[in-house]
Amino acid sequence: MTMHPAVSELLARPVNERSLATFVNDHQFPLVESGFVTFAWVGHADSVALLRWIHGGVDRLDFARMADTPLWLLRLPVQNNGRFEYKLGVLKNGDEQWIHDPLNKARAGDPYGENSVCKTFGYERPAWTRPQGAPEGVIKPLVVSSAVFDETRHENVYLPAAYDAANTYPLVIIHDGSDFVTYAHLQVSLDNLIASGAIPPIVAALVQTRDRMGEYSRGHRHARYLVNDLLPTLQEHYPLSDKAEDRILLGASLGAVASLATVFRYPGVFGGVLLHSGSFILDERKLSGRPHPVFRRVARLVRAFKRAPSMPEIRAFVSTGELEGLASESEALAKLLAENGIRVMFKSAWDGHHWHNWRNQLRDGLVWTLRR
Repeated sequence: MTMHPAVSELLARPVNERSLATFVNDHQFPLVESGFVTFAWVGHADSVALLRWIHGGVDRLDFARMADTPLWLLRLPVQNNGRFEYKLGVLKNGDEQWIHDPLNKARAGDPYGENSVCKTFGYERPAWTRPQGAPEGVIKPLVVSSAVFDETRHENVYLPAAYDAANTYPLVIIHDGSDFVTYAHLQVSLDNLIASGAIPPIVAALVQTRDRMGEYSRGHRHARYLVNDLLPTLQEHYPLSDKAEDRILLGASLGAVASLATVFRYPGVFGGVLLHSGSFILDERKLSGRPHPVFRRVARLVRAFKRAPSMPEIRAFVSTGELEGLASESEALAKLLAENGIRVMFKSAWDGHHWHNWRNQLRDGLVWTLRR
């Protein structure tokens, strides 16, 4: 495999402390070119590895040390217009530390912390996810007295700029909504999409649970909570459209499972779903590699979908990252829904199971499901 031109230039003569410092200071890392990225690490170590959470596990790719220098390099073939998140595994004296890439300032967060981000050739963060001076909506608390869970739940609600109680609004219920605000730039994205006219002004309920693994995958009580507790509370406080087509459910990962399960359990209540990187199992042979009981519960749910005598009349947006372990399952789900008469849009990106992937798919999903 050929080297990046900057690396070839560096190695064309003996590497010393000065030339290495110039190489590091004069370039942004990783070095990006069409079809390839080159990672660099400088220091003394026993080994250095790139760690990516892709294809359902940890992918390790070893750096090579440039002889008699503290420079370690890894050149990796990639697809253009994509991204992935990673850490470096640096082994010293038998102890491996997982660290952010010190030469790369790009970061992305999730509830477990931050990762470094590799953006391949041609990738650009969508402009509508950045502040553009659009009128700002507000996020307000909502107290829900839940008979289903026999407790008081504290949710949040996004209201668009120029919200007017004399109007009626479509409703989007977003699973893990507070996480979408924190990690996926939800508020500024909604502000921009509404201001540009890409979507109508909406009210968005930001649902958060303390037990997403249990509540979302089991589904029955959660669906009842959405329909019998949350929805009436929202209707009591806000002027929402009473049309099913104006009620949308959105979720990522297990939130996508909870969204689709609710639509099937309560046909006619919701008119659309956005399913980002759903943790669906259609091919049950894949359960052997996923021993966690949550996947068996999801597989049973999918079997129930397949046996359903009829599909609800909804629009479905299904998205996935091509580096995800269940990418093929999302595509198979989209095909299954379409074959049964549901209007489906399917999108994929060269990305992983990450919040910025779901952020980047938000516009297409909302435009599709809110289309008149």
